[in-house]
Amino acid sequence: MIKVPTRILVVDDEKDFVQMLSLRLKEEGEKPTPAYSGKECLETLKNEEIDVVILDIKMPGMDGIETLREVKRRFPLVEVIMLTGHGTIETAVEGMKLGASDYLLKPADFEDLSAKLETARKRKDEQEERIRRAEARLLMRKVGEI
Repeated sequence: MIKVPTRILVVDDEKDFVQMLSLRLKEEGEKPTPAYSGKECLETLKNEEIDVVILDIKMPGMDGIETLREVKRRFPLVEVIMLTGHGTIETAVEGMKLGASDYLLKPADFEDLSAKLETARKRKDEQEERIRRAEARLLMRKVGEI
């Protein structure tokens, strides 16, 4: 079976972290895109097809929670995995309430991240399939009314 790469947006103000994680994801056959701020995250989502965002909570300017709110408002089908340090687990839980699919503690174990990415990708695919089926039913009803 051919693996379709997941289009992943890695968002963190720590450039070394973003570059290393992106490299590791690329080695695993994924398609990572880097972003270094919440604002850059939103701009990238506006211009590129992204399946999953890996989003750091603590960033200067627009933090991860504020970014998450905007991502879910503007791009509701995009799945978001929050990254948090030890002191911000409460914030990660808040992120889950706002629509994040999961969270990871930094430093994240790559196996855990891979499993969470797979789950998030499946969730997005299932949502898109439900939408396609609903649109097809709607089209069939309209055609039947003509």
